[in-house]
Amino acid sequence: MVNHQVDTAGLDRVFHALADPTRRAVLGRLSRGPASVGALQAEAAPGITAPALSKHLRVLEGAGLLRQERRGRVRLCRLEPEALAAAEAWMEETRRFWSTRLDELAALLEDDTGGER
Repeated sequence: MVNHQVDTAGLDRVFHALADPTRRAVLGRLSRGPASVGALQAEAAPGITAPALSKHLRVLEGAGLLRQERRGRVRLCRLEPEALAAAEAWMEETRRFWSTRLDELAALLEDDTGGER
């Protein structure tokens, strides 16, 4: 059975953050290492305004997917993979649950039809 004791609000924030292509591009860039907001704007989100990128970064930070820190006048962003690991664990548990259930259904249908398909 799927574990319903998971932090559903946290998972909701992660999946909401991942639903946007700009935010996925930012995470993709950060998977290669930390980057300044300016570098993210140039590499992961060219053409996006600074205020719009800041909103995306706040969503990612709120989901626990990145951490921002100030270094002088520069804001440095780092990927925080733990939130992704929690989402991955939930997806794997859900996949195992449904895989088992579908295998059971296939076996039941096979028994019911005498092995004919």
